[in-house]
Amino acid sequence: MVDYTEGTGKQYHTGIGPEDIGGYVIMPGDPKRCKKIAEHFENPVLVADNREYTTYTGTIDGVKVSVTSTGIGGPSAAIAIEELSKCGAHTFLRVGTCGGMQEDVLGGDIVVASGAIRMEGTSREYAPIEYPAVPHVDVMNAMIRAAKNLKFRCHAGVVQSKDSFFGQHEPEVMPVSYELENKWQAWLRMGCLASEMESAALFIAGSFLRVRVGACFLVLANQERAKKGLSNEQAHDTEAAIRTAVEAIRILIQEDAKNE
Repeated sequence: MVDYTEGTGKQYHTGIGPEDIGGYVIMPGDPKRCKKIAEHFENPVLVADNREYTTYTGTIDGVKVSVTSTGIGGPSAAIAIEELSKCGAHTFLRVGTCGGMQEDVLGGDIVVASGAIRMEGTSREYAPIEYPAVPHVDVMNAMIRAAKNLKFRCHAGVVQSKDSFFGQHEPEVMPVSYELENKWQAWLRMGCLASEMESAALFIAGSFLRVRVGACFLVLANQERAKKGLSNEQAHDTEAAIRTAVEAIRILIQEDAKNE
């Protein structure tokens, strides 16, 4: 592969090198969330800021950790996990937002993904569609345990990953409305909990790279509840999802130390 950095030793898109990051990385979509997440670290330092990729590094319980934003969608998320893994990161915790789909998934709840529907394009350039997009069991279990420890209302199950935000919210205006609406009904009948945009790509890329990946989300609202005239409170403060990821890292650090 061509070295587009021309020997700088830094990754082309994220601008990081092996000395810049820890083994555990929290991955929000929004670069503006990185500083907020880094405030949960000890001695956080901004180490890189390039394109949609902002990276802070500090420590949690004395262990070097980082936060790197991915931007929106699978392509940029896959670039992030590829470049971070090249620099030595081994455990990735996606923290994001989602829209609830089942009636009992309410705004403000936490969803932990046990798998992701691959209704996006990035993962197809890694693995055939038959290969499942699933998180690493250690990270998933740590996130569930973290949410319970923090007494957050939490659901664990399958989420849908898509490429078009407006294809979800305005499917009827799309030329392929027949496909979007029919598949949405299938996901609902299968018990899919929520819809988001990055997890399938991260789970598949993570499987290929042999790194651990998990994902948890704040539920912003639930369009299915709105359609049925049910109460549909909105939530926009991501602090609960962030705290879930930070607590999950603490759990993983402790478990990894025991297993060494």
